[in-house]
Parts: sequence; C-alpha cells; structure tokens
Amino acid sequence: MQDLLMKHYFLFVLMLFLSLSAKAQVDSKNNSVAIPAIEAETDSIDASPLTPSKPIEKDPLGLNTPKVTPNLEMPKKEFSMFPEEEFGNPGELYTKQLDKNINDIKSQLELGTKGSKTDQYFGVVETESDHAIVQYRDFGEEDGDLIRVIFNGEIVEYRITLRNHFKGLKLKLQKGKNTLEFLAINEGYLVPNTAHFRVRDEQGAVLAANYWNLSKGVKAYVTVVKK
Repeated sequence: MQDLLMKHYFLFVLMLFLSLSAKAQVDSKNNSVAIPAIEAETDSIDASPLTPSKPIEKDPLGLNTPKVTPNLEMPKKEFSMFPEEEFGNPGELYTKQLDKNINDIKSQLELGTKGSKTDQYFGVVETESDHAIVQYRDFGEEDGDLIRVIFNGEIVEYRITLRNHFKGLKLKLQKGKNTLEFLAINEGYLVPNTAHFRVRDEQGAVLAANYWNLSKGVKAYVTVVKK
C-alpha cells in the first residue's frame, strides 16, 4: 500500500515539473524582443541601369577598330588640285594644264615671245604643174611645235607635230591662184614656233622655200599660181 502511494506521488511531481517547463518555454517565446531594422539615410549604391558600350569591330588582321558613328558629317566635296571647271573632253583639262605649266616656265626664265606677231607672207610663185608637193620640218630642236595646213581656205592637215626631218603632202592645184597657209598652233617649249618649208612641183623643182619664226596663232603663207 505504501509503495503504491509512493508511485502516485512520484508521477504527480514528474507531471508538475513537465508542466512548469513547458510554460517557461512559452513565456520565453512571448517575451522575445524584436530589434527593428534601421534604414540608411542615403543609399550609396547607384542602382541606375548601365548603358551598354558600342561594339568594337574587328578588321581582318585582328586589330580592334572603333565603330564609326553613322551620323558623322562627311565632306561634301572632294579635294581637287585643279580649278573647278567643266570640260567636255578630258584631254582639254590636260592640254590646259600643260599650257599653263609651259607659260609658267617661260615667265620664270623670262623668255617671252620672240616670234613674229604678224602674219608672214612669202610671195607668189608660178608653175605649170598640176600638183604641188608641200614639205615642212622643225629646223631647231624638236620641242613640240604644232602647225595646221590650210589650202585654198580648207584645212588639209588639222594638227601636225614638226620633226627635224621633212614630211608633207601632195596638193592638186586649181587653175590660177592657190593660197597655201601654215598656222602656228603653239610655240612648243622653246619659243617661238620654228619651221623650214618648201614647195616643189611634180618634177621635184623647188618653187618656194623659206623659214619662219611665229608666235602662237600667227600664219605664214605663200601664193602658188598655176598657169
């Protein structure tokens, strides 16, 4: 009987202890102190989105080259060493520039124009031949002298470069007066336009021969009369 009472007493103490322990745990949970979070007055981190950099293009050699901005203004006109002037024929541009260079050289050397500035007339010759053989050459240095041959008002040779050897053409004479003209197109690079000319009949006899020293645009002429 006494043992049974002791067991009941022991169980009662044990249950009392467990209940007190559980109540202490609950009170400790309810009495916990919450520490509030403190916000910083100024956010030192810049949260703005970063702007992506422009891609860098690579050339075939593997070198990095910056990409050209497409809206850059490019020059509207290309640089040119020549004056802004329109030419119908590209050769005119070269001729104009060449003449300018020649004139500059003349000016620097103080050569000036030494040729005749008036037309030179070499008189009248007569022949019974039906044709005249006309020959011409540069009696000085070959310096690019150019002439035009005009016969009875018509151009028979438009542009001829004078050489040191004779060259020429055969012209059919009309009855009576025939006019043969030589026009100096330029003066070459050794002024003036210099030439030796001669006119022969069909048998080779010399009808006329002479020399000229002409400025640009000046003529030398001779009259051949066919009987």
